[in-house]
Amino acid sequence: MATGSTAYTWLDDALETIQRAHWHRHPQIITQGPGPEIELEGQRLINFASNDYLGLAGHPHLKTSATKAIAEWGTGSTGSRLLSGHRQLHEQLEQAIAQWKGTEAALVFSSGYLANLGTITALVGKRDLILADEYNHSSLKRGAQLSGAKVINYDHGCPEVLTDLLVQHRDHHRRCLILSDGVFSMDGDLCPLPQLVPIAERFESMLLVDDAHGTGTMGKTGTGCREHFQLPVGDWIQVGTLSKALGSLGGYVAGSAALIDFLRNRAATWIYTTGLSPADTAAALAAIELIQREPERVAQLQHNVDYLAKGLELLVKSNFRRSPSNAPILWVGAANPANALEMAKYLRDQGIFAPAIRPPTVPHSRLRFSVMATHSPGHIDQLLEALNRYYLHQSPS
Repeated sequence: MATGSTAYTWLDDALETIQRAHWHRHPQIITQGPGPEIELEGQRLINFASNDYLGLAGHPHLKTSATKAIAEWGTGSTGSRLLSGHRQLHEQLEQAIAQWKGTEAALVFSSGYLANLGTITALVGKRDLILADEYNHSSLKRGAQLSGAKVINYDHGCPEVLTDLLVQHRDHHRRCLILSDGVFSMDGDLCPLPQLVPIAERFESMLLVDDAHGTGTMGKTGTGCREHFQLPVGDWIQVGTLSKALGSLGGYVAGSAALIDFLRNRAATWIYTTGLSPADTAAALAAIELIQREPERVAQLQHNVDYLAKGLELLVKSNFRRSPSNAPILWVGAANPANALEMAKYLRDQGIFAPAIRPPTVPHSRLRFSVMATHSPGHIDQLLEALNRYYLHQSPS
């Protein structure tokens, strides 16, 4: 780049616009390991911002499994899985995921984002149709855009609108793929899976459900939204992550043997990416074993969600709407981005870390609370007491 080039001066204007809208974000350094309490830039805080729903990221069994894998296999997989990066650990993890999810096979990616991008772009193209819930995660949206298919968003959680769109458009396209989150990451509500499955079957459409926030948290044993709704295993596609309730890193796709074999040959984000590291693979495998052995962790998480939700119902009232799902994501509304930032700062001053979520991530600003199985009643009480003080402070005298 030549000295004095103006090619990048637009960045300053763009950043100023982001600042004025109260949308600016920056990472904050955590100086302590994972858990319900963290040290953030020197301040001790109760953590309501973690996706470590079962508290497994710091569990001794996962750490021991990861270090053993490093000792045997080294720190990296050293290549893509089709070349030199495939390890016995990968095979074991994929078999464990398939058994846990009740599918014929599974495929592990290096992240959940890559799992969605690779799967969507492999399954559909320019001659095809995608119908997607308007509140879907960024990875589903970006995968749909990159696929080249015609993309139509349907009203959030509305199977009736989805059906109407299929009636209008399905016959004009070769294939159709319906996309939805399982647990929606910013609202904590669930997709209407019992309705989506028969709709997909009726219109000969594929159905992909991203169960990133449902894996390890939903259902009696934590296998996800399918178990929560007590549905039989179908031929729809289950996608998820290893980096939330499983306390590791990576993503997976679970489904039929034919689907997984096809993705091994057509999913670019799997084919052209170095395989998941031995440590991450072993930690995820250990997490699945631990959840199956100790289902009380899932029960404790759901108990904590219920405890916080009941407290918020009494305290916040009009600014809180409880999802009937008992998913580990709860939130209270804020008037605007500036108000959300003010609320988050107040809570942080009171020893609570709960992030302000603002547009463009969500249409309406809010404070979002991620509940962990390792939160104590005292942790939750402190959050509720801090919120109560904030609302009392805001009330007119």
